[in-house]
This record gives sequence, structure tokens and C-alpha cells, in this order.
Amino acid sequence: MSAPGILFALVFSLLCTMPLRAAEPVRQTGEKLVRQLFADMKSADIPAIRKIISPEFQSVHQDGARNCDQQIELIKGLGMASPVLGDFVESRSGSVLVVTYTASAEETVGGKRLPGKPARRLSVFQETPEGWRWVAHANLQVMP
Repeated sequence: MSAPGILFALVFSLLCTMPLRAAEPVRQTGEKLVRQLFADMKSADIPAIRKIISPEFQSVHQDGARNCDQQIELIKGLGMASPVLGDFVESRSGSVLVVTYTASAEETVGGKRLPGKPARRLSVFQETPEGWRWVAHANLQVMP
């Protein structure tokens, strides 16, 4: 048998003896960022939020728009229950990452406790030399 044939047989036999296991799903960058963001919001980890939120941040909610400082104040008072996140779709153009998803979480906004019904959300992140920054957010949760 030739050297390439022996090498092929050896590699093939090694692959056949390795246990097969299901590959773990690979989360995309946007999903990881959003899941961490929601974990930080749930625990009201304001130092972690301040590390990722951009000074130029803007958000829009049914009750109006917020800047960076206003969003942090909102997060401080959310009292968020454990969120359920899903239906992630992300797109990237250069350093900008746009993520749409559904989120279900009971939270308090404007003194009103919102039901944990699923609602579409959109978060925009920008990659910088210091890491990812959260630059925009839209929450389509209907407020009672």
C-alpha cells in the first residue's frame, strides 16, 4: 500500500473509533450579547450595564424615548423576573450588529408592572476597540 493510502486508512480508522456526539449549538455573537444584557438587567448589575452601554445610546418604548442615563434609571427600577428569550435574528454590517428577538419578562416600567407576554425587541451593538457597545434598543412591549 502506498504512503497516502496508509495515511488515509489510518485517519479513517481513527475517525471511526471516535465517539459520536451531538454538536452543541453555537450561539451567535448577538444572542450572547443580548442574553448577557438581560442577565445584567435582571440582577440590576448597573456597573456591567455601564460597561456595555454607549454614551450615545437611544431607546424607544411605548412610553417614549430614552437616552443612556434615562435607560440606566429605567433598568434600576425594572425588578425584572427571569426572562425568556428566543427567535434571534442578527445581521452585521462592519462594526454594527443588529439583533431582533422575542423577550418575555415581567418588569416594572413607569410604576406599572407589565405582564410577561412575549414581545419583539431590537438591540443594536457596535464593536469598538474596547469591546461591544449597546447603542440602541426598541421594546415593542405593549403597556397597559
